[in-house]
Amino acid sequence: MKKLLCYCLILTGICMGASLHAFAAESRPILVCSTTQIADFARQIVGDRCVVKSILAPGADPHTYIPTPQDAKAVLGADLALQNGMHLEGKNWMATLARDANKPLVTCTEGIRPIDIEEGGQKIADPHSWFTPRNAAVYVNNIVKAMGRLDAEGKSTYQARAKLYLQQLRVLDAWIREQVNQIEPQKRILVTSHDAFNYFCNEYKFNPQNNYLSLAPVGWSTGSEVGGGMTPQRRKQVIESIRSFGAKAVFVETSVNPKLIREIARDAGVKIGGSLYSDSMGEAGTAGETYIGMMRENVLTIIEALK
Repeated sequence: MKKLLCYCLILTGICMGASLHAFAAESRPILVCSTTQIADFARQIVGDRCVVKSILAPGADPHTYIPTPQDAKAVLGADLALQNGMHLEGKNWMATLARDANKPLVTCTEGIRPIDIEEGGQKIADPHSWFTPRNAAVYVNNIVKAMGRLDAEGKSTYQARAKLYLQQLRVLDAWIREQVNQIEPQKRILVTSHDAFNYFCNEYKFNPQNNYLSLAPVGWSTGSEVGGGMTPQRRKQVIESIRSFGAKAVFVETSVNPKLIREIARDAGVKIGGSLYSDSMGEAGTAGETYIGMMRENVLTIIEALK
C-alpha cells in the first residue's frame, strides 16, 4: 500500500508539474505577424519569452492573400499584431484583422525611407523594404520598442538579443557587398518575376540602366505571375522586354508559380538563373528558413548565375 501511495503521489506531482508548465507556456505573450520575415525578426528578439506566429506560410504571397477565420481567431488571441505595412498586405488585411480584434498593431516599416514605384498610374511606396539588412535593422528596432512597452520586465533581454542580431545584420551587409563585387558593375543586371528587388538593387548597384531599380518583364506584375490574363500580344511584349534588358539570366521567385516565366524565358533565349526568396522565406529545414539564410541564398544564386 505504501508503494502504491508513493507511486500515486509521484504521478500527481508529474501531472501538476505538466499542468504548471502548460499554464506557464500559455501565459507567455503571443505575437501574430503578417509575414515570415517579420516573424523571424520577432523570434530573434523575443526568444522563448513569447509565442510568435506567422499568418503567412512559407511560399505564400502577401499581396493576394485572403485571411481565413483561423487567422482572425489567431489575432483575437494575440497580445500584439505586427505587419509590414506600405500596402504589402493586399487591401490592408493585417490592419483589418487587428482593428476587428481590437489589438495593438505595430507597422515594422515605420521610419524607413521608401522607394516610390508606379502602380496603376499612381506613385506608391514599394513595400519590399526588408531586402537590405540596413532596412531590416529598422524592423528590428521597431519590434524591440514595441516589446519594451508590452513586456517591460523583459525589456533588457529584448535589447540584448537585438544588439547581437543587429551585429549579425551588419556582418551580412558587408558579406553581400563582398560577394556582389565579384561581378563587374555593367554586368549587374537582375531581372526577376516581379519588381520586388528595388531596395536590393538600389543598395548594391544592380541595373544601372534602370537607375539602380528592379527590372521585371513589361506587363508582368504582382498577382499576374501565374499567367492570369496572358494573351499572345502580352506574351510577345514580355518576351521583347526580357530581350531588351540584355540580361544573362532571369530569376523566378519561390512565392510565385514559375511555369509561365520559365516558358517565356526559353522563348526569349535567356536562361533561368535560379529561384529567389522574395515575399516569403523558405520552409522549415531549408537554407532559406530565416531572414539571414534567405538573403544569403539569394545572393549566392544571383552571383553564381551572373558572374
